[in-house]
Amino acid sequence: MIMTVIEVERCPVCNGNIFIPFLKCKDFFVSKEEFFIKECSTCGLKITSPVPSEESVGSYYQSKEYISHSNTSKGLVNRAYHVVRNYMLREKRKAVANASCKKMGSLLDVGAGTGFFVAHMKKFGWDVSGTEKSDEARDFAKSEFGIDLRPTEDLFQMRKGSFDVITLWHVLEHIHDLHKNIKAFNELLKPDGTLFIALPNYTSFDAEHYRNFWAAYDVPRHLWHFAPPQVKRLFEKEGFVLTKKYRMPFDSFYISMMSEKYKKSRGGFIKGLFFGKVSLIAALFNKDRCSSLIYVFRKV
Repeated sequence: MIMTVIEVERCPVCNGNIFIPFLKCKDFFVSKEEFFIKECSTCGLKITSPVPSEESVGSYYQSKEYISHSNTSKGLVNRAYHVVRNYMLREKRKAVANASCKKMGSLLDVGAGTGFFVAHMKKFGWDVSGTEKSDEARDFAKSEFGIDLRPTEDLFQMRKGSFDVITLWHVLEHIHDLHKNIKAFNELLKPDGTLFIALPNYTSFDAEHYRNFWAAYDVPRHLWHFAPPQVKRLFEKEGFVLTKKYRMPFDSFYISMMSEKYKKSRGGFIKGLFFGKVSLIAALFNKDRCSSLIYVFRKV
């Protein structure tokens, strides 16, 4: 696969320019190519190196197994994902209502995928909007839910101060220009608006256990690999304050099962459940060890 690549020369979190090798990982989904991940020696942020350009990265999403774009239920792991999804939609709605102190309002979902979350929030009275890069995913949202998701670039044409809530469910790690987008989120939120960011956590037990097979590295689609201190620091630079963190308990199971699949393990589904449970237990004693976290920010 031929692509245009970019080498990140400055860390977006701390502006450091000294990096050390961290891991070599494989794209198990599409290209089967290997990519390096480097580590900022100052703050510890992990960065895929090099990263595909915005113009060429789309080819790495062209797989019917990429569930956020295709809604596939093929395979045992993806079927398990579908079972859990409805529960997590309710939990996300409760988290939004609790942290924003609003049961209804205007909501923008960035990177909305096939539109399940925006459709769920609309059902409960929210005035919803969404952006999505994938044409196929936007078409699905339109045909399945009657919701018109907007192309990603429309984010920068939206009216400032429009939204009570902005959500990104496992999207920030895909975004090339972090500062430009975070600045836009700040401008689009109302003065008392709330920002929700869900991200994988490379300091989780499952990340440390699976190493280069950890499914949440997901190179080269995931450009950035965060731990909680780096997320806090990045958003504080852009005029936000961290107010809450929520665990995403089921992610440890899904990621562990996917990681076992990548390892081609015998009995991988059962092993994934076991190590997912171990990871979840570790996170009960230390939230910052959770496989994925939801970070809640407010404008300063």
